Amino acid sequence: MKTELQGARKDIHVVMESLRSKYVKLARDDEFRVHLDRLLKCDAAGRPIPAPAVFTSTGETRGIALIDGAGGGKTSLVHHALCRHPALQATEPDKMLWIGVRVPSPASLKSLGLEILRQSGYPEVGDRTKVWDIFNKVRHRFQQLGTVVLWIDEAHDLFRTGSAVEVETTLKMLKSLMQGEWPVIVVLTGIETLWEIASCDDQVKRRYSRIELPSVTRAADGKTLWKLIDSFCVRAELVPPERGDLVDRLIHAGRARFGRCIEQILNAIEVALHDGATTLETEHFARSFDMQEGCRPGENIFRSPRWSQIDVNALGRA
Repeated sequence: MKTELQGARKDIHVVMESLRSKYVKLARDDEFRVHLDRLLKCDAAGRPIPAPAVFTSTGETRGIALIDGAGGGKTSLVHHALCRHPALQATEPDKMLWIGVRVPSPASLKSLGLEILRQSGYPEVGDRTKVWDIFNKVRHRFQQLGTVVLWIDEAHDLFRTGSAVEVETTLKMLKSLMQGEWPVIVVLTGIETLWEIASCDDQVKRRYSRIELPSVTRAADGKTLWKLIDSFCVRAELVPPERGDLVDRLIHAGRARFGRCIEQILNAIEVALHDGATTLETEHFARSFDMQEGCRPGENIFRSPRWSQIDVNALGRA
């Protein structure tokens, strides 16, 4: 009996791993690709090549600031785009055409520089190394690796607690990476506060094109979400749920963020599989939502008849 239970759990794990590894491509992927291709040089046939385009006589590159709320899927979008872009795939083992880092905690310019070096495979740098020296090493490392794109995720954390002087220093350092002997394209991803702070500098607004991912709505995304629910159910060998207002509730529960909506669907499927169910039900969404949010009675968006009046951002608060 124990062996059968373990086998069932393993099967569920395999199914869920397969579902979670599936990337959902949307129109916003194409938009990001257009912004990125514009920042790359092209060959005679107009195909992007692994070299940044320059926009001034002094050889400056440009960047992208991708803005979305928490759980919107921005990290997955950029990671997928960089991993798949034909001009950014290294064919030599000692090359890294793009480097992605998440702003470490505690966030500082120094910790960011050290994280970039770490991700690039650079030997450990001493704690007493000055910031300017760290970023000199970063620039040299980019040249060694042939790096074209630097992606900084959760970039808003760089500016969250810094003074005005620290924010200005950070912006200048990022600007310096887009200039000089080996300039790179800088991609920043973060929540709205990233642009609110960074765009106070006119030079930032000039150097970065902005993409703000739209909120999910039933009118624009309802059909897509139903298609995903149906396709995920097929993979999990479940009968899809009755439609009704499920997608409306799903969007509200997911804070109108695409990544959160996908997560809600997958969590509900996992609950159904552990139940041994043959059909995905609204109650599976409700139970997974309870587990995620710690709802008080009457707060579960998938159970309450007045679900649209529930303040999803206040769930679980005393």
